[in-house]
This record gives sequence, structure tokens and C-alpha cells, in this order.
Amino acid sequence: METRKVYEETCEVMLPQKDQTALPQGKKFPQYVVALIATLGSFCAGTVMAWTSPTLPVLMGPNSPLPITAEEGSWIGCLMAVGALCGALPAGVVSDKLGRRLTMQIVAAPLIVSWVMIIFAPSVGWLYAARIIAGLGVGAVSVVAPIYVGEIAASAIRGSLGGFFQMQLTIGILFTYLFGAVLSYLWLNIISGCIPLVYLVILFFVPETPQNLLSKGKRTEAERSLQRLRGDGCYITEELRQMQTALERQRAETTSQMEALKSIFKEKASRKALMVGLGLMLFQQLSGINAVIFYTVIIFDAAGSTLSPSVATIIVGVVQVVISFLALLLVDRAGRRILLMISSSVMAICLAALGVHFYLLDTGVDVSNYGLIPLASVVLFIIMFSLGFGPIPWTMLGELFPAKIKGAASAMACVENYVLVFVVTKTFQGLLESLGSAGTFWMFGGICIVGTVFVFFLVPETKGKTLDQIQLELAK
Repeated sequence: METRKVYEETCEVMLPQKDQTALPQGKKFPQYVVALIATLGSFCAGTVMAWTSPTLPVLMGPNSPLPITAEEGSWIGCLMAVGALCGALPAGVVSDKLGRRLTMQIVAAPLIVSWVMIIFAPSVGWLYAARIIAGLGVGAVSVVAPIYVGEIAASAIRGSLGGFFQMQLTIGILFTYLFGAVLSYLWLNIISGCIPLVYLVILFFVPETPQNLLSKGKRTEAERSLQRLRGDGCYITEELRQMQTALERQRAETTSQMEALKSIFKEKASRKALMVGLGLMLFQQLSGINAVIFYTVIIFDAAGSTLSPSVATIIVGVVQVVISFLALLLVDRAGRRILLMISSSVMAICLAALGVHFYLLDTGVDVSNYGLIPLASVVLFIIMFSLGFGPIPWTMLGELFPAKIKGAASAMACVENYVLVFVVTKTFQGLLESLGSAGTFWMFGGICIVGTVFVFFLVPETKGKTLDQIQLELAK
């Protein structure tokens, strides 16, 4: 039967004549569904990260179900990052051996256990342990879920699907803000604990990635997986052949895991990719985003906003979700670099304005007529973060590194990310005491300016480029 070459943006393969009527939207749909299910783990991570915002004021309040001090509250906030470090380190290697899907299911276990411990915690020590255990799951899912999505995505929608991780994270944060405002401490914990249980079960309905199955010699299963991901109307033989060829080339280039790790530092493209990946994670966290998320209620309360702190945080959460969704539409159109530079430069302005407000407040100036300034500054900050430095570093982790070092390099970037989460959240209260509220936010604003310069000079544009083209550009 006569065939013709039809460039399909969802599968980039030769499509037989009989299938030319298949709708491109129908071929994208399975990938969107599977990516949403895989990144439900990111939703779980968002609930863990935002949990301190509505609960710390309750736990430190006069009617606390488990009284804690401010110092204990700061440890509850940051110990999640300690667990995340331990969870991220082995996640890439484990997922290579056990498979991406099974690893994500295993990741759900510590998340479930942590919520059970929080529900029944008789002392603050149990809360410490629960947050560390929750961090194990958060760190592991931060490595495995982006790898999974990157391996199931067609190149034309790789940027959009890569943004699902950050979007689900913001939905999880909003979920906690909403239910934290209307539910008791106990019921918030119970409902939050149900989500990783759903995640564990629903993962049974998604396929293992074709690349991982091919790496284990399971070609028939890989073919079934790819067909399911691309849809029945998509001819997948050529794409599967390309995957097999790339896998064989990778095996020929790398004889051992240790050799792959050494290549990170020996090869120019790998070194530059690592520098860019680590740099993006550095500026993502040192923008102060987790200080804002973890202490949103406290920030608005201290700023004397005319809005209820709970209402203000919900507004912030809604904006974050909406802009994260818009970022999915823009990242494959506008490009990575321009969104990153706009993001960091406007965040710097927002933090400067927030610092001015606190400076006036601290010096006794009446700011009662300007109560919306902290809300506007934080909302715009969240908008810009969600548009650029929120989703794009995670997307670019799947684009910058060659396949042979992707697991190890991604784990290194995630470890760095959670080290910085720990540092920022643990030192935030100390910074407020030593530098003052104004000085603290001005410091974060200055870091955002440096981040803009970093992107301008060092970050390559990856929009519309194949993974091979990106490696060639990095090698220059």
C-alpha cells in the first residue's frame, strides 16, 4: 500500500495512508492524561510544602492541638527538605532498575505514612519525623516524575508536558490553602493523606515508559506502551526504531555507570548542561519562593493587610495555578530564555516593593491606606515565578542532559534544590530578625537580578530543538 510522509507533531513518524484522517488532538490526549496522572505526585508534594502555611499559626496559637514554639515551627517547616535530599539521591538509579512507574508507586508509601504520623502525633518529635519521611517521597517524585514525563512525551509538546510538574505542584499548594482555611487541623491532615493513596492506585493504569522497557530488552511491551501513548491511529514503528537506535548508541558510548558519571565533568556539553541546570535551580530557590509559600499567612499578618490572611493566601494560590497553566501554553511558543528573564527581573521589582512596604511599617509610617501593596507584590511575584522560574528549570532538566547522565545529573540538581529549600526555610526567621523584613526581601530581590544576568549570558534557548541539536549547541 502506498504511503506518504506526514509530519505529525505528536509522533514525528511515517503515517500510513489509511490513518491520515486521524486527528492530531486525539494523539496528544493520551499523553496529557498519562502526564497528569504521573505528576499527581507533584500535587502531593505541593500539599506537603504548603502544609505549614495554614497549620503553623494554629499549632503556635492558644488553642493548639499540639502546642509548639516558634523555633520548633521553623524545624517543622524545613525538615521536609532534609528528607527530600535523601529521597532524591537514589531515585534516578532506583527508577532505572525497577522502572519509572513502580518507583513512583513506591514513592507514595512514605507520603501516606507521613500523614498517618501527623494525624496521630502525640508530640512535636513525631511531627519532625513525619516531615522527614514526607520529604523522602517529595524528593524522589521530583526526580522520577519529570523523567517519566520526558520519556513519554512527543517532542512537539515536550515543553508543555514538562510544565505539568510545576502546575500540579501549584494545585497542591492551592488545595492546602483552600482546605486549610475551612477545615480543622485534623480533617486537613486526613484529606491530604488520601491523595497519595489515590496516586498509588491510579498509577496501575499508566504504562511504563517505552525507553525503560527497551533498556530491559522488552521490545514487545515497549511497542504496546508507545502505541497506547500515541493512540491507535498513530504508526509508531519508526519512532520505536529511533528509540532502539538511541539506546544502542548510548550503550556503546558508556560501558558503566561510573563512566557515565565521569563524563559529566569530562565532556564540555555535559559540564555546561550541569552548570546551567544547577544555576537555574539555584536562582529558583534563592528567589525566596519557598519563604513566601511557607510563611504566606505570617507575611500578610505582619504586613497589616486589610484582607484576611487566609483569603490573601487563597488568592495567591489561585493566581499561581492559573499562571502555571498559561505557562504550559507559552513555553513552546515564546521560548525558555525570554520567559526566564522576564520572570526574574519582575520578581526583583516585586520584592523591592515588598521591602519598601515593610521598611515604612518598621519605621512607624502609617501604611493603613496601602494594605493592598503586600498582596499585589506577592501576587505579581507568584505570577512571574509561575510563568518562568517555577516550571522552566524542571522542563529544562529533561532537555539539557544527554540520556546517559540524565538520571544522575537530574538527581544532583534535585539535591541542590532541596538543600536550598532547607537553607531558605530554616534561615528565613533568622534573616527577618537580623536584616529585618525589608532587608530580607531586598536581598532576595538582588539575587533575582543576578539570575537575570545568568540567564542572559549562559542559558541556551531550547525551544523547537531536538535533544541532539541542544547537545551540539552546548558543545560549542
